[in-house]
Amino acid sequence: MKKQLPKLLQTTLASAVERRIYVVRGHKVMLDSDLADLYEVETKVLLQAVRRNVERFPNDFMFQLDVNETTNLRSQFVTSSLRHGGRRYLPYAFTEQGIAMLSSVLRSKRAIQVNIAIMRTFVKLRELLKTHKDLAEKIEALENKYDKNFRVVFKVIYKLMEKDELPKQKQIGFRK
Repeated sequence: MKKQLPKLLQTTLASAVERRIYVVRGHKVMLDSDLADLYEVETKVLLQAVRRNVERFPNDFMFQLDVNETTNLRSQFVTSSLRHGGRRYLPYAFTEQGIAMLSSVLRSKRAIQVNIAIMRTFVKLRELLKTHKDLAEKIEALENKYDKNFRVVFKVIYKLMEKDELPKQKQIGFRK
């Protein structure tokens, strides 16, 4: 039987993965430094393994961020600048397929467990987006269905608002 991470560690790992997924160029990606942190290796070690197997990582699996993308990401989370001993090169972003390919390059037990957690998180995100899409479509269908009925009600309300006064009604009660 395969040994798995304890449930608490799996949950913690999953939440750590969720916080590190960004959208860049329309793709959900994770940065090389975040992946290295999760795999518990140095970023340069992770990138060395990738460079040794570069044919496994086409542009739709991994790409290097440009200066503007890096600046935008740095404004979203606090990282050190180049002037203060930070990274001296632009980070790499790995798509879901690129992260899956990392499992064939990094062979440690930790890498396997982290990849499983990452893949589960991506699947969960896809399901969540699908649910939101389905819900939005249902709401739109309801709006279209009931919009005609409410249009009539609103027309009556607007007509009533246009009139300066409502017709005076006879008072009810005792008169002196």
